[in-house]
Amino acid sequence: MTREHDRYKIRAGRASDVRELAHLHASVQLQAVTGGQPHPGIAAWVEDLLDGHPSVVPDDFLVAEDTTTGRPAASLVGLRQDWSLAGIPLPVAQIELVGTAPEHRGNRLTERLFAQLHQRYADDGVPLQVIEGIPYFYRRLGYDYALANDGAPTVPSAMLPIAGHGQPDSSGGTLTMRPATVADAPGLAGIDERLTGGDALVCSRDAEAWRYEIAGRRLADIARRAVAVLVDGADVRGYLVHIPRLSGTGELTVVAAACDRPADWPRAADAMHTYLGDAGRQYEAAAKQPFTAARFLLDPDHPLARYGPPGVPRRPRGWYARTGDPVGLLARLRPLLRRRWQAAGLRWPEPTLTVDMYGHAARLEFTGGELTAVTATRGTVSPSTDPQTHAAIPPGALLHLALGYRTLPEVLDAWPDCLLRDRRTEQFLSTAFPRVPVRVWSRN
Repeated sequence: MTREHDRYKIRAGRASDVRELAHLHASVQLQAVTGGQPHPGIAAWVEDLLDGHPSVVPDDFLVAEDTTTGRPAASLVGLRQDWSLAGIPLPVAQIELVGTAPEHRGNRLTERLFAQLHQRYADDGVPLQVIEGIPYFYRRLGYDYALANDGAPTVPSAMLPIAGHGQPDSSGGTLTMRPATVADAPGLAGIDERLTGGDALVCSRDAEAWRYEIAGRRLADIARRAVAVLVDGADVRGYLVHIPRLSGTGELTVVAAACDRPADWPRAADAMHTYLGDAGRQYEAAAKQPFTAARFLLDPDHPLARYGPPGVPRRPRGWYARTGDPVGLLARLRPLLRRRWQAAGLRWPEPTLTVDMYGHAARLEFTGGELTAVTATRGTVSPSTDPQTHAAIPPGALLHLALGYRTLPEVLDAWPDCLLRDRRTEQFLSTAFPRVPVRVWSRN
């Protein structure tokens, strides 16, 4: 270990770090936007994260401290939250605010921070970490693009409906949009709770989290979002979440949209697009900046995109994802795998199905053809020729499958070292891992 390496220690964050960390991150994040000046929106975000955020406590920050000065040299934070994959609870940590002061770069502080972060989550049983960030960079730290993000068409502002009368629903009511208030939080939480029972990957919020999103952040917080509710009279039927300003190119960005009753979506989409047109024109007038389009950070098959005006297709982006325990991730998904096989009328004819991950392996155990357990076992030296191995799947490919980012045929096409023993194995794994819609609005 070098003397320079000894200069730093990695420790948990403290509430007293707020001023130092706010200055550090404001000085290194989004500097192209500020021309090298501290970013006030980043500073406010750090202050909010250390002051009452429902998903963060100061200990969730990790700090590389310069022991010669006692000041933070680098830092990151993990926002713990519970997502749901087709109804299965999935603990997740979203990594944010990865930054190093310029004078301390080159000392591998980011690598050291992530190593300790990953160990922390391994100890705590948090199977999945996600992050948005620099293209390719986090691959070097064990992450892969394994979550869909974006891809819905961008709708030019001229295509958005002009405000008018709400659209009657089948019961004779009217669906309209209005800004959310804290009194709406229980209703919004109820919608999220019901959405967790579907087939999508979702990040739900309870009433406390909704109150925070609606009214708990500093106005300058760059992570603040505007929430509008879809209502029929006094009943909250859905929500729309967007960034409360236009982008540099004049786009109004939508990050989430939900509707409590699927049958309402055609009318809900019209109300939401009308609301976005009004909101965009208001931002245009306030900022004296042209409102060019509504941009949707939603997947192309999202109902708001399917029932909306035609737009300009976008290439889907991806989030980085990582699991340090792929067998543990499969074990968490065991009820879902069992349910998918039952729905397809499939019963495994052997006592076990072994999936080798080139070093580690998962043994899926069956009783009467139905999945009863998923346990870890040692992988073989040559899984492609081992008669007891049913499938050899690289860990990154397994993560793609488990999260529903890619189907088995897509994985087989992209990974030549993904190997299956026979057609029966292919049928079972294809059924186990369908594509999953992503309806995640992360709790940053």
